[in-house]
Amino acid sequence: MKTLYIVRHAKSSWEFPHLSDPERPLLEKGKERTKLVTKYLKKNKINVDLIISSHATRATETATILAKAIGYPAESIRINRMLYHATSENISDQFYEVPDNIRSLMIVGHNPTLTDFANQFLDKKIDWLPTSGIVSVTFNASGWDKILEMKPVVNFVIFPKMLKE
Repeated sequence: MKTLYIVRHAKSSWEFPHLSDPERPLLEKGKERTKLVTKYLKKNKINVDLIISSHATRATETATILAKAIGYPAESIRINRMLYHATSENISDQFYEVPDNIRSLMIVGHNPTLTDFANQFLDKKIDWLPTSGIVSVTFNASGWDKILEMKPVVNFVIFPKMLKE
């Protein structure tokens, strides 16, 4: 069994016009929304064996918040620059590099690619994966290179607005 978590980065700031797009940090509001999601993950005892994140600051900050919340060592987050301008196919290509002993994988990246990527596993398609949104699917597969051939089981689709207290 392989479980995949597809995560869009948290809401980022446009407050610093001198920064390049990859350098934009998270808004405090984005951090708070991500904390709502982390409460859900902790409550449901979600853990991951590997986190791969885009190199963009907003993605790595989001990955770090999630990692710390679920007990994953933040220094073990694998950064992949390709995820910044990835296509769905580029993301799928990542699976060939994931060792089979990894049971659960979290990918933190950007739209519109993540919406397109997640929708290939969902019967009920989403219009847009919002910031800090997560789609989780499980595949009855022994290797990551086989998951695209398998029928996924949707575990959850969570958006921060669904979790407001």
